[in-house]
Amino acid sequence: MSFFEEENAEMDRYLENHASAEPEILRKLRRETFQKTTQPHMISGYQQGRLLTIISKILQPKNILEIGTFTGYAALCMAEGLSKEGKLTTLDVNEDLAYLPKKYFAESKFSSQIHFKLQDAKEFLKETDEIFDLVFIDADKENYAEYFRLIKPKTKSGSVVMFDNVLWYGKVLEENPKQKSTQVIKELNDLAAKDEDFENLILPLRDGVNLLRRK
Repeated sequence: MSFFEEENAEMDRYLENHASAEPEILRKLRRETFQKTTQPHMISGYQQGRLLTIISKILQPKNILEIGTFTGYAALCMAEGLSKEGKLTTLDVNEDLAYLPKKYFAESKFSSQIHFKLQDAKEFLKETDEIFDLVFIDADKENYAEYFRLIKPKTKSGSVVMFDNVLWYGKVLEENPKQKSTQVIKELNDLAAKDEDFENLILPLRDGVNLLRRK
């Protein structure tokens, strides 16, 4: 179900060997993430990163929002597709790790376009009047359904919204899950599938990506 799992390491290598090369700055960031963080698996990773880049380059967005910066890998991937005058806002609440994304954003050629904020995402979404062309959410799973509700008014026709970890290691198949995060991810997937303003598809990439497009 997920190429993130160890038994699929050979397939994982095959996929990486048959895709576009990872930019050097992302290789450095990925390496430092594994060296200096306690949960390096939270990084978007190579395959998902290339997906984010390709989608961003297709859209050429003027305004990108990311909820859940971690060390900045996904943000840098999406920034590759920004329009010339575009900007990317990325939100996180982890002050202890903030030095890493700040470091790599500053080193990148997108330093003037990426805006990193230490701010609660729900607070930001309630306050902002911005409309986003591309949104990527990889944050606290227990708020996924609420993020969906708050993000919808901040999109327009053609906007793309992506939620990460929507298969939740297969736990979404549980009929009556006890874990709150599993319950909410299942709720999100139901909301996405039933909302007539969006068309969506769950991609079985790593731990699952729910890809939505506003009609």
